[in-house]
Amino acid sequence: MGEGNPKILVFSTDNVSDPGIDLAGRNKMHYSSSVYVISVPCSSGIKPSWILRAFERGFDGVFIAADGSDCSYVSDCTARTARTAARAQEMMKERSIDPARLKMAALCSVCAEPFEKYMRNFSKALAKMGPSKTGE
Repeated sequence: MGEGNPKILVFSTDNVSDPGIDLAGRNKMHYSSSVYVISVPCSSGIKPSWILRAFERGFDGVFIAADGSDCSYVSDCTARTARTAARAQEMMKERSIDPARLKMAALCSVCAEPFEKYMRNFSKALAKMGPSKTGE
């Protein structure tokens, strides 16, 4: 982690949150250059092991930009994604990783401003925590 510049991995969805994140870029909104985005078809398909792997690879935080009620794949996407996040946080605790390093929020295709705010606030919180330790 650079001084006050935590590395954040964002899991974003192709049809729902990606357009909102792209809009933030097109509108030249400012958030940390240490935010990396991986696109997935549906947030309910994210695996807890992927989240842990991000910490093992040096990320300080993981943010799930969930589909919410806009998911076109499964009707209970939010509940499934929340279960994944909860399981990942349990696994993080087992490895002495602060579960607050994982955040989840629904982001829609026009949610550029909320995305920028989430990244700004999450970056500040992670900077206060200091670098992530994987507990290994």
